[in-house]
Amino acid sequence: MWPFSKKYSISGCGLLEEGTDCHSHLLWGVDDGIKVPEDTLACLHLMEEAGLQHQWLTPHIMEDIPNREEDLKARFAEICAAYAAEAAPEKRQVTLHLGAEYMMDNLFSERLETTPLLTTFEGETLLVETSTVFPPLNMDEIFQRIQQKGYRPMLAHPERYIYMKESDYKDLYYKGILLQLNLPSLLGSYGEMEKAKAEWMLERGMYYTFGTDTHRVKQLENTIKNKNLSEKVVGQLLNLKR
Repeated sequence: MWPFSKKYSISGCGLLEEGTDCHSHLLWGVDDGIKVPEDTLACLHLMEEAGLQHQWLTPHIMEDIPNREEDLKARFAEICAAYAAEAAPEKRQVTLHLGAEYMMDNLFSERLETTPLLTTFEGETLLVETSTVFPPLNMDEIFQRIQQKGYRPMLAHPERYIYMKESDYKDLYYKGILLQLNLPSLLGSYGEMEKAKAEWMLERGMYYTFGTDTHRVKQLENTIKNKNLSEKVVGQLLNLKR
């Protein structure tokens, strides 16, 4: 009977209701994500329909995209104002928050020592990433330094790092590194290897939370409306921090 098992979408299973999307590139015009404010607002309307309560905007900060935290705060204020201007009594809006996704490169190491960084959740969780192909040479030291600075490191989309094996994920998990699932990974959006890794970590309870990693309106539509999640996976997702 398994070929006929019911499949669910992310929006249809209730995962986003009263929940939090901790990773997105909805801050328009600052990185490789959303380019115009109209598309930012379109994505927020999709999240309203899905019942989302909190949306984190986490633009890239890296050597190739050296966004300054103060500039991102100014752009964030523009988005908040534009979104608030659309508010209607009969419609609940999503609460917006500004964070960042930091590449663990030389620029990050410099700012970690000198700059108040943009965090997520309770003001101490720092979303970080690496190249999908190669790790930083001193990755363990960088994680240790993040923790020494009083932040909780959360590694974005670990299932996408082709250099990591199961033993690497276990090592990160037991060292207290939070792991953030990209929901499109479970839909095969990045490939079968990424999907298999995501399912493996999800089944073992290694993920802390999830994000959509939205870069485009159409991508978000596909992510939340694609009916391709099994009942088992949905149950595992509902156990994550939302």
